[in-house]
Amino acid sequence: MIELEGVPELIDPVMVAAFEGWNDAGDAASTAVAHLEKEWKGEVFAALDAEDYYDFQVNRPTVFMEGGVRKITWPTTRLSVVRIGGDKPRDLVLVRGIEPSMRWRSFCNELLGFAHELGVELVVVLGALLGDTPHTRPVPISGTTSDADLARRMDLEETKYEGPTGIVGVLQEACTHAGVPAVSLWAAVPHYVSQPPNPKATLALLNRLEDLLDLRIPLGELPEDARAWQVGVDQLAAEDTEVAEYVQTLEEARDTAELPEASGEAIAREFERYLRRRDGGGPSSGGHATADGGEAGSFLRDGPGGRTRPPRPPRPEAESGAGEEDRGKDGAGDGGGDHARDGDDTPGAGEGRATDGDRDGGEGQDADGDRRGDQGPDGNDGSGTDTRE
Repeated sequence: MIELEGVPELIDPVMVAAFEGWNDAGDAASTAVAHLEKEWKGEVFAALDAEDYYDFQVNRPTVFMEGGVRKITWPTTRLSVVRIGGDKPRDLVLVRGIEPSMRWRSFCNELLGFAHELGVELVVVLGALLGDTPHTRPVPISGTTSDADLARRMDLEETKYEGPTGIVGVLQEACTHAGVPAVSLWAAVPHYVSQPPNPKATLALLNRLEDLLDLRIPLGELPEDARAWQVGVDQLAAEDTEVAEYVQTLEEARDTAELPEASGEAIAREFERYLRRRDGGGPSSGGHATADGGEAGSFLRDGPGGRTRPPRPPRPEAESGAGEEDRGKDGAGDGGGDHARDGDDTPGAGEGRATDGDRDGGEGQDADGDRRGDQGPDGNDGSGTDTRE
């Protein structure tokens, strides 16, 4: 039995989780949970034993200095709690960590043990995948669940995906077997600009979480960071004619596919979010799974200035399926980490939209041993992508 000390009785608690690595393209999901911790001043009350779940040659500990004394931080998963005030106060249990290297079932059972002791009523797992979606358009967010009733009540897609999965899919399935309602929210990150951070995708995940839980999240500097990110990618894309043309084809495909939605429910959701924020008084203080099953190439460095730029995409005429062909089959050799298509609840297909109903994804990264994630067999930094089928 898990004994919790110093944790008060929680009000209508919801667990929100994200894991660095394969399920976290552009670090969008883990950054979203980190943002919640920062804005609501989350207090860590528990951490899983790193010895039980992590391979320290893959996810290396880091050394830091504190008061002239060297200390070590071990890779693990930590739980914190935040209280949201207002007319209807409630608590969020935030779970932020790294996709474990081993003993996934025990890992999920330990998290569910905390959920049971805290009286958690719903588990929401955030993820991000690489997809054929243009950076100039709103980030596609798909919500999936294994519960048919929950799908109807919360306007979600029922999971129907079959194939490889990551910790997000395994945790969602463990919740289902334990009788705990679970939802996963997925952001589709443009495969041609996959290097973190991606504040635009993080912002989109938080907006969808607001809608799902009917609460108001202080966004801080995220909106401005998202605008600056898009301007920067615009400038990089404009420097390469082939990239600019490819982005234009993605824009045309996206606009055609989503025209009905743009004139209906999407606009209604945005208006409701605006009203909620207005009434609240304004703002307050190793690879990625992809949508098409191929491998997405990593960023290329642009000369001595150190700027990053997307790799040259295949010419549009070679992609009649709008992204259905695999990209960069040798992506792991370009810099590393493996990304495979997750199996339980990863959204997105073709243009990064959910057609299978669910997908999991994330990027494995290990830069100088300090970044978390999958490493290639030759010890590369893990920034490549192993995509979905």
